[in-house]
Amino acid sequence: MKIAHTPFSGPTRSSRGFAMLFAVLVSSVLLSIGLSIFNLTVKELALSSSGRESQFAFYAADSGTECALYWDFKGQNIFATSSSSRTPSPASPDCAGQTINISPSQTTGSSATTQFLFQIPNTLPSGASAPYCVTVTVSKSVNNNIVTTTIDSRGYNSCDVSDPNRVERALRVRY
Repeated sequence: MKIAHTPFSGPTRSSRGFAMLFAVLVSSVLLSIGLSIFNLTVKELALSSSGRESQFAFYAADSGTECALYWDFKGQNIFATSSSSRTPSPASPDCAGQTINISPSQTTGSSATTQFLFQIPNTLPSGASAPYCVTVTVSKSVNNNIVTTTIDSRGYNSCDVSDPNRVERALRVRY
């Protein structure tokens, strides 16, 4: 009995590169999906960081508003009106533990504007310090013996004006 020898019945010559092509195609799709997820993650991190910095700037603006309100109600002649000069009591008010330097008032018609700046300490995890800054403008006007006060407080997440990630948030209070 003779056994017939059969030739190797593997892939034909025309289908030999299909497995390689399929593997390259699948790996390309998986790589593009991975890169898309990475890109999305980077954008989400930047967005959440920006939201966090915006929140710090808002808190700084809120601190400036609260400081101005406190000294307007607690102190005497801290902020001038058009009809009264500025002789503050106490002579050196403070905000966030720092003495604030109140600029001389500018009087225009029936209103007077006073401005002050201060920094809010911020200790970073590394031990370095990067304070938040606040600029507060208090305007008082007198009409028919009624004093109207407007407080504009601008808070910044950084005191460095050249910082490309510097964020400003503002609050306005009128009473």
